[in-house]
Amino acid sequence: MELLWILIKIVIVFAVVMLHVMYATYFERKVIGHMQVRMGPMRVGPHGILQPIADGLKLFFKEDIIPTEADKKVFYAAPLICLISALSAVAVLPFFEGFAIANINIGLLYIFAMSSLASYGVVLAGWSANSKYSFLGGLRSSAQVISYEIAMGLSLVGVMMLSGSLNLTDIVHAQMNSPYKIYLIPQVIGFFVFVVAMFAETNRTPFDLPEAESELVAGYCTEYSGMRFALFFMAEYIGMIVMSCLAVTCFLGGWSGPFDVPGIPFFWFLLKVYFFIFLYYWVRATLPRYRYDQLMALGWKVLIPLALFNIVLTGTIKSIFG
Repeated sequence: MELLWILIKIVIVFAVVMLHVMYATYFERKVIGHMQVRMGPMRVGPHGILQPIADGLKLFFKEDIIPTEADKKVFYAAPLICLISALSAVAVLPFFEGFAIANINIGLLYIFAMSSLASYGVVLAGWSANSKYSFLGGLRSSAQVISYEIAMGLSLVGVMMLSGSLNLTDIVHAQMNSPYKIYLIPQVIGFFVFVVAMFAETNRTPFDLPEAESELVAGYCTEYSGMRFALFFMAEYIGMIVMSCLAVTCFLGGWSGPFDVPGIPFFWFLLKVYFFIFLYYWVRATLPRYRYDQLMALGWKVLIPLALFNIVLTGTIKSIFG
């Protein structure tokens, strides 16, 4: 019976996440379109509402081209590594009280592990295609991931110190019992570092250097087409959702809100996640891409020292006030 319930939760979460991935692309095009005084997709369905379905069908039937000199086994495996790792990270996210596929005690560590594995897919894609553009994209991604995963991990140490746990459900409960009900206020420095690292971790503007179409055509996925390209696309958007959920869980009190909404226990969680997804779009429409040396300097000279300072500050305050 317990196994059946786990399978039902997997199906529900998978369906909801994939539906959000499908329409996240639509809303991104709409939001950025309006920010740039355009209409966005309008042709397929009312106000272009069926555009994601049309895009999916087009990519499904598009010819799958593989470079002659590519390492074919690795070339095939790379997008699957990205997608499976991103989807696996969803398993430990608590969407509301008592609802998570796997409520494990090292949930935070598990998400970092899956995030690191997803970056292997990007690096392998860049290497296996035997293309200079792809290789440079993969190389950039490997350096970027090392830099910003350190900053991201350190930014959450303060949350671990305050909650005393790596279990995501326990972190939400600890916030609910804290004076401010959220960790954003005492951990404002950690939150800032996490949000900046979140953009770099998911290869989104202004840190989308591994793709950088102005320099590298499409970076690590230059040689991919059809459904294999779509898998990278899906993995990127799932990564955005996972990072948004993690920010909500660790800093904004998870599913808790000022009042309960009857029949919709995940209302506040979804509302907060949608804010972070919108933030991705807003930043993409507003900021230019960083130069690569600026990206590395920001990670190593600003974010990591800030995160270390936050750990020292949190430890000092906690030791004084208990």
